Parts: sequence; structure tokens; C-alpha cells
Amino acid sequence: MLTRRDIMAIAGLSLVAGAKGLGAQGFAPDRPIRMIVGYPAGGGVDLVARLLGDPMKAALGQSVIVENRTGASGMVAAGAVAKSPADGVMLLMAASGEVAINQHLYKERMSYDPLRELVPVALIGIVPCVVVVAANTPVRSGAELIAYARANRGKLSFSSSGIGNPQQLAGELMNSMAGTDVLHVPYRGAAPAVTDVATGAVTMSFSSLAAALPLMQDGRLRAVAVTSRERMPQLPDVAPLAEAAPELKTYELLNWFGLFATAATPDPIVARLNDIVATGLRDKAIAEKLEVQGIVPRIMSPAQYREFVVSEAEKFGKIVAQANIKAEN
Repeated sequence: MLTRRDIMAIAGLSLVAGAKGLGAQGFAPDRPIRMIVGYPAGGGVDLVARLLGDPMKAALGQSVIVENRTGASGMVAAGAVAKSPADGVMLLMAASGEVAINQHLYKERMSYDPLRELVPVALIGIVPCVVVVAANTPVRSGAELIAYARANRGKLSFSSSGIGNPQQLAGELMNSMAGTDVLHVPYRGAAPAVTDVATGAVTMSFSSLAAALPLMQDGRLRAVAVTSRERMPQLPDVAPLAEAAPELKTYELLNWFGLFATAATPDPIVARLNDIVATGLRDKAIAEKLEVQGIVPRIMSPAQYREFVVSEAEKFGKIVAQANIKAEN
């Protein structure tokens, strides 16, 4: 039988649990939510912020203002949120760069510590790279791509949208694991990077699906692999690069988008925001709009998301060091 002490202890735990739940559900900001984006309007991160703004507005009863604070590879926006009040009102919608890659490239230029001054709130989705070649290239699969690269050492190149971004890291990781030596050619933007694959100026590109899809649809580019461990729902016939060779069986390189707040934000607020995002990602209309952009929705708890961010930062750091990648001045 339960003693009086047992009953009091159970009651106390119930009260604590109830208070925590009430704290999360009771998050009611008294002013509009400001979602800060470090990239121009119309890009992938901006689109994600605006899509998730609607369910956030509905759940919190406040308007959501998306602010584009561009500059320094997303670090202007991330730095502003890192130094903001811990009330859940100013949030960062980020890509992997400003929270997991830039710290390995811009150590002297960063005004914030992303793993200490920002708290991961909710992962929105992963963005695998699509490996594309020109339609007239004698390569139709990841296995053929690796064989082609090994047979043409020192002769092939891959493009990306810039130095130090996930697209370059994807190519450098392939070189490291498969023993290939495909030369990286950086471009200022995804559009010219894939266009020059179609014209034959470079051999291949590690690209976002959104950038490559128009040239794939008109028959100028062919997708031969994706950099996720599983097939993308948008490209069910394109196998992961991890299946291209035994040496690549653990290969995976992703860009990803997610929500962050300043590190001192109370756990109940973080939990409430995470729940709102998860509800939004389960909405079929939102999920479909994300998938059109090559974003695969993925739901994680705040704790899972933090482990993911720390692991990704470590992984990116190793690739940057091994490939001796230097940031542009």
C-alpha cells in the first residue's frame, strides 16, 4: 500500500509536470515574433521562415515578422539573435553554415559562439545535395561517376555555389572517402554553378535540387546521386552516393534549415516553439511546399536537435581541416 509520504511525492511530481506543461502551453508573447534570416528574400531559408510563420502566428496569437539581415555568410543575423533577450520573441531561421560551418572558417570574424550562445529549437528539414552531370556525360549513376573520376584523375571538376558551403564539403568528402581528386570550382551562386555543368565548363556539381531542377527538366542535366543516406522523395530513382562504392558506405553530407533562439531562453518556451514547428511540418500543404524546394521535412525534439547540431559541426570541421579549405577574404 502507498504511504502518505508516497502519495505526497506523487502529488508533488504531478504538480511539477503540470507546471512545466502549463509553462510551455502558456507562452504568450506580448509583441510580434521577429524571425531573423541571414539571407536575401526569396531564398530557401527565407521561404522556410515565411512558411513556418503562419502556424506560429496561429498558435501564439501574434504576427510573425521575417527580417532579412544579410551579410557575413549569415553571421550578422545569427550574431543579433545570440545577443538578444531570452524571451522567445527574436528567433533565428538558419542554415547549417552560420551555426555549424562558419566557426571553422571565420574564427577571427565571428562575434558569437553558435554552440554556446544559441539554443537549437527545432529542425525544419534536411537539404541533400543532388550530384548532377551534363546529359552528354557517359555517367548515369553514382557508381559510374566514381569509376569515371578514378579513370580520369586530375581531369575532372565539380562546381558549388561558393567556398566553404555544404556543396563544396559534399564534394571534398567524396574525394576523401573514395580517393578521387575532382577539383573544386567555386561560383558566386547556385545558378551559374549548375549552368556551367550543362555547358561543359565543369564536369559535375553538388547542387540543391531547387537550383538544378529546371536544367534537369529540360534535359540538359542528369542527376546521378544524392548526398543523403536515403533516397529523396522528389527523386525516387536516384540512389544515394553512399551506394556508389564500398568506401562510401557511410557517406552523408547535408545542408539543413532550423530554428534557433538565444541560449538562455527558458526550456518551456523552447518546447512550445518546437511543438508549433512540428505541428506545421505535419501540415500537408507546408510539407509539399518544402519538398518542391528540395527540403525533406524532419522533426526532432530540442534535445535531439542539439545533438544533431553538435555532431554536424564536428563533422564539418573535420572536412574543412582535411581539405584545407580557406574562407574568402
